[in-house]
Amino acid sequence: MTRFRCALLGVGLATGLAAAPQVARAAAYTFTTLDNPGDLTFNQLLGINNAGTIAGYFGLGSAGHPNKGYTLTPPNSYTNENFPGSAQTQVIGINNNGVTVGFWSSTNTGTDPNFGFVDNNGVFTNVNDPKTPSVSVPVNNLLGVNDHNVAVGFYNGPNGNSHGYTYSIGSKTFTPVIDSAASSLVASGINNSGTIDGFYTSAASGATLGFLDVNGQFTSVNAPGATLTELFGLNNNGLAVGVATINNVTDGIVYNTRTDTFALVNDPLALAGTTVINGINDHGQLVGFYTDATGNTDGFLATPVPEPGSLMLLGSGLLALGLVRRRKRA
Repeated sequence: MTRFRCALLGVGLATGLAAAPQVARAAAYTFTTLDNPGDLTFNQLLGINNAGTIAGYFGLGSAGHPNKGYTLTPPNSYTNENFPGSAQTQVIGINNNGVTVGFWSSTNTGTDPNFGFVDNNGVFTNVNDPKTPSVSVPVNNLLGVNDHNVAVGFYNGPNGNSHGYTYSIGSKTFTPVIDSAASSLVASGINNSGTIDGFYTSAASGATLGFLDVNGQFTSVNAPGATLTELFGLNNNGLAVGVATINNVTDGIVYNTRTDTFALVNDPLALAGTTVINGINDHGQLVGFYTDATGNTDGFLATPVPEPGSLMLLGSGLLALGLVRRRKRA
């Protein structure tokens, strides 16, 4: 059971309306590597709430190397969190009430079924969209949750394409997230106003683009010059996070939805092209993971450093980008 973003959507040339570039100024960050001692070779940190509690997991997911979920209060207070009876669990999203979401598997063979779950203060619920096909290896994941207990995720259809949805934890109801321009779509984050972010494959071009869904109105999001953009999480202050591939190098990104600007954010200990930003809270703290010089996958926490006057760029960690290429569709 591998990390969800690795095998979902194809990569194609990005399209959209070009906008004049504009410099984005971003905060400097202090980076902290955080690895669960249960496996110092493979950790991914995927969500963070305003109290600073982090959702993640360790273990590659290959046969004999299972995913094991946890929550973390930095710097080193780890709490195991695994779906009851599961062979593997990834904890991905967490809200400010401590509700977590993710997915689990009953096996650890390297090719494993995925089932969504909600953990509401120790009470686990299996969650799978009823449209998920009956196949030998079903895929159904929950990836984010807001403070109103609305979660987002996706399932894979019979042809392997992804279908996004929202899930109301209280009423246990599913609502599809549909963009008519997408042949495959993953809903990965939701904030308290109900804005959803994620990524999709363009039915017309095959490009992989990020998106924002505000009350059913979709906006395509693509970093300038990128051949791939994916959004994985967002906060309540207009910031979204993810990755973008530019000149064949994939970098972590912070996207300001209010100014349409991007900043590349890379952990200074990461090999080039290996930083992934998966979560952000309302304080602007980031969590994600990277590959280090020894080949290990490490989790990281990035905390903004306040600067007097204008905010500064962080040298190797940050590079300003211009306006997003995007288009709006009703």
